[in-house]
Amino acid sequence: MAYSKSLAERMRGIVSRRRGISEKKMFGGICFLLNGNMCVGVWKNSLIARLGQEQGDEALLEPHVKKMDITGKSMKGWVIVEPDGIEDDKQLSHWIELAITFVRTLPTK
Repeated sequence: MAYSKSLAERMRGIVSRRRGISEKKMFGGICFLLNGNMCVGVWKNSLIARLGQEQGDEALLEPHVKKMDITGKSMKGWVIVEPDGIEDDKQLSHWIELAITFVRTLPTK
């Protein structure tokens, strides 16, 4: 299954004014990197977000959020937010901001 180009475009609109953001095709979808570190992306029709271990575990308590497991092994600190959890741009922005806040703590690559 291809990734949602409409979700990617919505995300581009949110991150486009940020310094240090770049795009890369990954995981059969698209990923947005911040200062060279993977941050958020689109996988199929869902958002993937890098939140770190602690915040990732907390996010799993939210509706429409599950562990990121697209290869048969879950990626620690990453979550998948299903389409119902990112229906509007406010919800999408919330998850992107959480990921950006975490990724800013990582060393630049």
